[in-house]
Formats: sequence, structure tokens, C-alpha cells
Amino acid sequence: MNIETAFAADGPLATAIPGFAARPQQLEMAERIAAALKDNGVLVAEAGTGTGKTYAYLVPALLSGGKVIISTGTKTLQDQLFNRDLPTVRAALKVPVSVALLKGRANYVCHYHLARNLIDGRFQNPQDAVHLRAIGRFMEITQTGDKAECPEVPEDATAWMYATSSRDNCLGQECPDIKECFVAAARRAAMEADVVVVNHHLFFADVMLRDEGMGELLPACNAVIFDEAHQLPETASLFFGESVSTSQLLELARDTRSETVAAARDCLDLIEATRKLEKAARDLRLSVSTDNARFGFAQMEDNKPFQEAVEILDTELAEFGAIVETQAERSEGLANCLRRTQELQEILARWIKPENTDWVRWVEVFSQSLSLNATPLSIASIFKRQMDGHPRAWIFTSATLAVGKDFGHYCRELGLHWVEPPIDTAVWGSPFDYPQQAVLYAPQNMPEPNSPEYPDAVAKVAFPLIRAAHGRTFVLCTSLRAMRRIHELIADDLAREKLDLPLLIQGEGSRTELLERFRRLGNAILVASQSFWEGVDVPGDALSVVVIDKLPFAPPDDPVLAARIENMQKNGRSPFMEYQLPRAVINVKQGAGRLIRTERDKGVLAICDPRMLTKPYGKRVWQSLPPMRRSKLESEVVAFLEQLPPPASSG
Repeated sequence: MNIETAFAADGPLATAIPGFAARPQQLEMAERIAAALKDNGVLVAEAGTGTGKTYAYLVPALLSGGKVIISTGTKTLQDQLFNRDLPTVRAALKVPVSVALLKGRANYVCHYHLARNLIDGRFQNPQDAVHLRAIGRFMEITQTGDKAECPEVPEDATAWMYATSSRDNCLGQECPDIKECFVAAARRAAMEADVVVVNHHLFFADVMLRDEGMGELLPACNAVIFDEAHQLPETASLFFGESVSTSQLLELARDTRSETVAAARDCLDLIEATRKLEKAARDLRLSVSTDNARFGFAQMEDNKPFQEAVEILDTELAEFGAIVETQAERSEGLANCLRRTQELQEILARWIKPENTDWVRWVEVFSQSLSLNATPLSIASIFKRQMDGHPRAWIFTSATLAVGKDFGHYCRELGLHWVEPPIDTAVWGSPFDYPQQAVLYAPQNMPEPNSPEYPDAVAKVAFPLIRAAHGRTFVLCTSLRAMRRIHELIADDLAREKLDLPLLIQGEGSRTELLERFRRLGNAILVASQSFWEGVDVPGDALSVVVIDKLPFAPPDDPVLAARIENMQKNGRSPFMEYQLPRAVINVKQGAGRLIRTERDKGVLAICDPRMLTKPYGKRVWQSLPPMRRSKLESEVVAFLEQLPPPASSG
């Protein structure tokens, strides 16, 4: 079967899938992907919302006859592909292709660690003990060990930390429970399958870095397809860097203590050493008084408590390692704790005295933990090296990769501009009728985006649109402070005008819960920040307005960004035009993509930032957006919204 037959009006997809209608863009994209798969080529493809890019890559992947890895941006999309899209397309095409789902090891129950921690019985709270017993019951009946299949225990429950393994504490082939291991079973299935669905984090951690015994999966495959490929540069930076966190150290101390109780109970020095290591880790976190912040190394040089805490940690880790070494032969678990200790010592030593000047050192502080990070200034050469060697096809696709039709920024970040023969690029616009379906609103007379009254001005722009649309609005903010202020002002306006519209704010529940409420209510307003800019799908009448407060430029004081800017300036390049602006454009396109999800959707995208109108680069932003009708007048936009059918829930 060829691609044209598969997508034909009377073909297998149209026959088997209710409501399926082939689009010219989808067919073209599928044919280009099929050609790249056949020739081991590299294709970078932007496909606008509604193109149907999932089927456009699944059909050629299933018909290719080779082994294909499909990597997605999130576990949610991974589950959707594996449980819904792949079975649908496979059944329609009637191809005998085996498929497997592979997640990171932290998603699977670990027999060894669950048993150890049930015996140890030291938990942070009573709820952990209840959850851990529930996980024990789940383990006895599950076929996969995947925690997503255990509804009794929330996915973010701390108890999972006691019931799963990490790269650090997994015993691998030395584990006494290796025959029953769920991770090993999932990996065997992945090795045998024709199509394997992973996520970007797992791809880099398990496949590219070959850190988890998965080195054989990539060499065995004929093609890698990245969906939501705009996330790759960020994810790759994370995995090609190094870090030591206080959480890792506390976990090492906890695991060593439970291994000591099981295999070296007489070594009281080691129990004492675990307590000292825990104290050193906690003191390091306490040496920085703020939380949820990032600092460059230079900013921390004058922080004496921090510098002293790092020195003490270095000393305690060395002493801890020396004691673990004396006991390591007594069990596989203790031998593994020694290996982890030595790895952390090496990373900490490199952080204190760097070997490589092309890396940036920085500190990230969370409410409960602190991490010391080192990130390469550029990942281009590292990523390109991973692509060399065994010939295979590489497909990168997303709704947002280009600035206009230019992929230069994306290709430079991943080193794709060095690939020989040259890569193929393509942009397929959305099939939606944007001039009829949507209006891009750029309000006039806005204050400067960094002025104190700016959030108030955004709320003032948003409210008439909320009123005209009877709710049904996302307000997407670039900072948490602005989000809270705008939410407060909208709440005041609703109360003053006695409008009974549900007002939600990010943080009231999980992202999934908030989205579910928003869809169900049908007339809600959601004020949110960065995490709702992408991967959020609200088709239909529940969403008619998206307000973006500012162009989402990354904060220039971010330590990694600041170091990259400085490095580009040294090399005579323009960091703003080559790096900061393209990233902001791609983020705006992601936010804008929330609005029109189907051929029937209608709505308004309001971008409040005056730089859209006043700065020369503003043109590059709106030219990269879908071809919506444009307006600067509130009255025109309100009139457009008032013509929309009212939401069902508001009567």
C-alpha cells in the first residue's frame, strides 16, 4: 500500500475512522516523511494546527517496514499515541506491526525497593505508609507495573519515591528480583517491537546517553520521529548537563541506611555517616534563604554560608564514601551505593573546579531542595554527534518550529545545519480559515511592559472581551506575580458587574483537573502562566478568547541564558535576533495555538504587548502567527465576540 492510497477519500483511513477527511497538507507531509524514511534523510517540518500531523507521520512509520522510535513531548501525549492513535491507524491499515510503550524507570514499581522500604518503615508521613501498602497490593495484580494504572495512589504521591528505582539506585543485572522486574520487561518488549513510543526525557536519558542499559535500542532502529520537537533544545540541554541535588544526596543516605540495616547492621559508623550526609545536604539547602530561584555561580561567590555549606558537603561526601567502601562487598545494594557516592563526588568536584570553560555553572533553589548545575553553552555539537554513525532517518515535527518560514534558529540549536547531505525543511500552514474564524487584537495605548501598572492595563483590556464572550477565556501571563494581580483585578470586575462567571487560577488544582473543570463549565475564565501555553487542547465553544499579557522573552537574568548571550556577543553574533526573539516567537505561536483547534472554532487572540506595534521586530512576531484578521479597536473585537453563540452553561 502506498501513502496516496492510505489517505484516499475511499481509502482505509476514511473507511475505518469515523469523520476522517484527508487534507492536502496532511497527504503532502506524509509523502515527505515517507521519502525521508526511505532515504535515511533528515526532515524538519512545521505543521499548523489542524494539519493532522500525528496521522501524517504514523502512516508512513507503520508502512515503512523498519523499526521506528517515536518520541513525544509529554507522558500524556505518549499515552494518547499508544492507547488511541497507534491502534486506530494500525487497525485501519491492517498492518502486522508490533508496538510498545516505554517510560522512564520511575514510572514502574520496583520489587526490590518496595520490599526494602516496607521493612524499613521510615516515612515522611502516615499517608506514605497507607499509599505504600496500596502499591504493594497493586504490584501483585499488575501486568506492567506502570504507576499510571494504579488509580488508588496519586501519580505525584511521595510514596512512589519508596516504591520505584532511579538510575542511581537500580541494581541492574545484580538485582535479586531481576526476573520479575517491570522495567526489564518493558525494555524487552521495546527491543522486540517495530514501533516504540517514548518521551523526550527518556530518549535523552536512556537512549542517547546510554545511561540505563538502553544503548542497544537506538542502534537497532531505522528512524526516529520527534513530535513536539520544539521542546528538544531545552530537554537536550538538561540531559547533556550535570547536576548534584540535595534530593539525590538525601535519597543516597536513605538507601544506604536501609541497605546497612539489611546487610551490615553491625556497622554503626555507616548509620552515623548517613545522618551526617543528610545534615550536610539540608544545611546546603538552608544556606540560601529564597526559594524557586536560579542564580549564576558569580552571584553565589560572595554568599559565605553557601560556599561553606558546599565545602562541608564535599568533605562529608568524601568521608561517607570512605566508610561505604569498607562495607561495599557485603551486598549488591551497598556496592551500588558506593558507585553512586563516587559518581556524585566526581560531579561535585567538577562543579567546584570546572574542567570545561564551555559550560555554565548555576544554582537552582526549590522550596525543599537545591541543585548545583552545569550546562553546556551549546548542545549543537553534542546532538550532532548523536546523529552520526548508523544511517537512519530523523524527523522533527511540531506546530511551532519556524520564525516565518525560517528554520535557521532551530537548526543552529541542534547542529542540524552541519548535517550532510543538507536537511529537508517544510512548512504546512493550517487548513483552518483563520481570516473568518479569528481576530488578532493588538490594543493601543498600552504602557511599557516593565512598568508597575502594566498588569492593571492587561486586566482592563481583558475584561470587555470576557464580558462579550460570556467567560470562555484564557489569560496567559509571563510571570506568576502578574498572574496573581490580573486574577485579583478580574475578580473585582466580575463582582462589581455582578457577572456570575467561574474564575480559575493556576495552582488551585493540577493542570489536568483545571482543564477538566474549564471544559466542563463551558463559561469559565482561567488565569495561568507558562505551563498552560502549550499542550493544552480545548476544542469547541468552551474557549473563545486567549489573552497574552506580554511577548514571552526569557528573563535575561536567567543564568544559562545570560551566559549564552555573553558567549554569542563575544563571537560577534546578535543574541537578540538569533536566539531571544526566535524563542519568544515560537512561544507566542504555542500560546496562540490554544485558540482555534477545529474547523468550527471562532475566537479572539489578544496580544497586549505594545512592542508588537512599536518595535521593528514586532512585525516578525505577527507575521509568524496564522493569518487572522487584525484589529486595534476594542469595539470591533467586542462586536465579533458578541456574534458568537452564547455558551450552553450560561443559558
